[in-house]
Amino acid sequence: MTIDQHDEPQIGGIKVKLTQLLDQYPGKKIFVTQGYICRNARGEVDNLKRGGSDYSASLIAAAINASSCEIWTDIDGMHNNDPRIVKKTMPVEQLSFEEAAELAYFGAKILHPASIWPAQQYKIPVRLLNTMQPEAKGTLIVEQAGSVGVKAVAAKDNIIAIRIKSSRMLLAYGFLRKIFEVFEKYRTPIDMITTSEVAVSVTIDSSAYLKAIVKELEAFGTVEVDENQAIISVVGNEISQTTDIVKKLFGSIMNIPVRMVSYGGSPHNISLLISAEHKIRILQQLNKGMFGLE
Repeated sequence: MTIDQHDEPQIGGIKVKLTQLLDQYPGKKIFVTQGYICRNARGEVDNLKRGGSDYSASLIAAAINASSCEIWTDIDGMHNNDPRIVKKTMPVEQLSFEEAAELAYFGAKILHPASIWPAQQYKIPVRLLNTMQPEAKGTLIVEQAGSVGVKAVAAKDNIIAIRIKSSRMLLAYGFLRKIFEVFEKYRTPIDMITTSEVAVSVTIDSSAYLKAIVKELEAFGTVEVDENQAIISVVGNEISQTTDIVKKLFGSIMNIPVRMVSYGGSPHNISLLISAEHKIRILQQLNKGMFGLE
């Protein structure tokens, strides 16, 4: 396993080295290896930084063009809601790579979002299976979604909301670019964004450079920061075109204040920003309102 100077895996190099290694053992069908450990661009022993062994499995499957990549965990696939919070959940039988990536990025703990990318690029089916219940179907992740509509709900914790308010934003070219450049400078990804005529709100999931970011943003206007937020994402295939989805979604959470809404950026995801104190309640209410489960 090797990564470049940006900590990205070099699948081409991995493929060459792995093929050479496997060719030394003709006729052998079972190989055991570790995950997570690699060498960086300087040739030093390093690690993949994210996703651990699942990421390694997906990279190896992509490198050898495997027929499938199986990831065995302690739960029978990706569930429609967080089973640690909601009593009654059900496994999702099939997800597209895009749906799985959305769920993994926005809080589904069973799979790291980085683990999806190699398999998706090389069209390798991924199966999430349960070590304790090997007979369970689990979840199949492939190119095709299998069905249309809402599949699952996920929650991402430790979110920070930042609002920049400025009259200079009105009809100003390049204002958003300047805002984004601040986050790019500090290598801090933005999860959600909403804009109005005089304000822009964004969310981030790391406070590592928060003080420095806020200081630079203050050059553009008044900056407000709200910590202890959570992103709730409703994910499914083409849900932006599903009849009455918005009515059903907001009808399920009428008593919970929503700070931001992201709808339309992806055809497979509707995301809501709420105060973290409401997370458990909103997941439980969505389980009932969206899936009919209590």
